[in-house]
Amino acid sequence: MNFIKKIGIGNFLMLLLCALIIIVAEYLFLTGYRLHGVFLGLWAPTLLGVMIYIKLIYNERR
Repeated sequence: MNFIKKIGIGNFLMLLLCALIIIVAEYLFLTGYRLHGVFLGLWAPTLLGVMIYIKLIYNERR
């Protein structure tokens, strides 16, 4: 619970979403839908990059 308060609820939900995307992408990849798995798997690093970009913009405005 202390971890959630430290990083914020929004960041925690985004990290949880990224973990879920990775799990679903691996499932798709391993069950034969390789292109769908790769396409979906690329969303996790994209979301993490957006999170970093938003944090940089927020810190710059302070």
